[in-house]
Amino acid sequence: MIVQIRPKDLDSWLQDARNHGEPVVLDVREPIELQRASVKKDGFSLVTIPMGVIPLRLAELKPGQPVACLCHHGGRSMQVANFLMQRGFTHVANIAGGIHAWSAERDTSIATY
Repeated sequence: MIVQIRPKDLDSWLQDARNHGEPVVLDVREPIELQRASVKKDGFSLVTIPMGVIPLRLAELKPGQPVACLCHHGGRSMQVANFLMQRGFTHVANIAGGIHAWSAERDTSIATY
């Protein structure tokens, strides 16, 4: 089961996730989207891999490491979270509402689009 977390609740998830390793926020948006709005590392590692190339770059992620997937609104990141779980990743979450919710709930300096 994929854990759904809101950006406002990320700190709690990060605290629990540290029991399993250094948490990663995996941003699966396209480069043009990252130029429009991006999160800053804050208690987590940040990895950006567009959804379409996750299978090719899967080795950049560690299956035992906690991963919270992020996209624009939460749909693509949920697909990636499911993909990771199917490949043996054990601590996976989806950031519900994506970067749009992140801007509203966690960091209003991040642009919405």
